[in-house]
Amino acid sequence: MVSVIILGSGNVAQHLIRAFSNADNVAVVQAYARHPEKLHHLLPEDKITDNINALAQADVYIISVSDNAIADVAAALPFKDRLVVHTSGSTGIDVLGTANRNGVFYPLQTFSSAKAVHFKEVPLCLETVRAEDMPALKSLAHSVSEKVYHITGAQRQALHVAAVFSCNFVNHLYGIGATVCEENNIPFNILKPLIQETAAKITTLSPTEAQTGPAVRKDTQTIQRHLDFIKDERLKEIYTLLTQSIQQTHE
Repeated sequence: MVSVIILGSGNVAQHLIRAFSNADNVAVVQAYARHPEKLHHLLPEDKITDNINALAQADVYIISVSDNAIADVAAALPFKDRLVVHTSGSTGIDVLGTANRNGVFYPLQTFSSAKAVHFKEVPLCLETVRAEDMPALKSLAHSVSEKVYHITGAQRQALHVAAVFSCNFVNHLYGIGATVCEENNIPFNILKPLIQETAAKITTLSPTEAQTGPAVRKDTQTIQRHLDFIKDERLKEIYTLLTQSIQQTHE
């Protein structure tokens, strides 16, 4: 049985609490949050504290707060030589300081409070300063996920950049598409089968092989009609930049 304490109350922290609470060999000893009420639907009140000096003993302490706050939380921990990890994709392991044994427990997924996640499918990317701490972190990871990876800090940084392109930027483009539909009295739902098929194709094809559309076909007349249709100069710039990038990739 691995005992854990979660520090944080945001989306990632809440999903971790759910996953660990449902795992057979993990005990969620406690959670720390500046606003304890955010976790009352997940844990009994006596397992939640807003006093960092009242943290209990555990095998692993997981700091799951905004990237900018990780260093402050780590520096405030009232103990030494315990295994402390953060969940950030882009923050270095050294931000945790030198008082404790440090690591990273990075779940590569997009988390929203209102959307459940099948945690067994979430890739967990692990890193530790000391090799002897990796077995405990792997044991914890395997208790909730079937996809566990030992990666370096440099690899995690690259992975996070790739994830921003593949997830966050793509979702922003969905938002632009939804706005175009709304402004022209078209239900966004009509695009969802296309979105789902696009995502499904890259399970059997590389993204380069799966690319379609007027840019890869070099259909200049269609591209110009689209640019004439778009009135927002910012969207024109985005459309042009992406078109040029696709064409350069497929030259």
